[in-house]
Amino acid sequence: MDKRSTTVETPKKRNYWKYAFLILLGVIIGSTIFLGTRIFANREPDLPEVPAITERQGDPVLTINTQKEKVNQLISFFLTDFQEGQDIKYKFYLENEALLNGTFEVLGFPIDFYLYFDPYVMENGNVQLKAKSLSIGTLNLPIRDVMNMIKRNYKLPEWIEINTEDLTIMLRLDQFRMQNGMYIKADKIDLVNDDIRFSLYLPKDSSTTEETTESSTN
Repeated sequence: MDKRSTTVETPKKRNYWKYAFLILLGVIIGSTIFLGTRIFANREPDLPEVPAITERQGDPVLTINTQKEKVNQLISFFLTDFQEGQDIKYKFYLENEALLNGTFEVLGFPIDFYLYFDPYVMENGNVQLKAKSLSIGTLNLPIRDVMNMIKRNYKLPEWIEINTEDLTIMLRLDQFRMQNGMYIKADKIDLVNDDIRFSLYLPKDSSTTEETTESSTN
């Protein structure tokens, strides 16, 4: 009797651990799929294109020739002030490519990512960043999914537009104004040769005022 009971109980014990393992595996896979769907689902429709709020007319009052080191200092200062009080923070800086560095969570674990871009100066003086590669540890995620996550969860300036369809980020400098109303236009960005050039423009009203003052003086 004892021998029979022993032979019967042994496979039941093996089946118990087998089923427990399968249930645990199913829970992990199900949780991963659920979280992945919530993270990467596109909840916001494509917004209509915002018209430019500035018109660059006449010649620039100042042309700036600078290098990556100086631009990185300016970007760091701007982002530190812009992200004050925010839980999710990111960095953007220039090397031989433009680089966006940030974190997001997968199953409660923070994951660092590095998204590399090639910058292009547009005819209107705006800057387009074209995503070219992604470094995210051992995970294999598409660039589009990461850009969707950035678009939904990161606080970005209003003049920065993310297009996840063509994997680009547009820096709408025609919508960016300094506190004194002045605005800038990109002329050249050559990161490999460390040659970056911008033009600085006065507000349109200021230009009109100056012309009126000169006319009345003459």
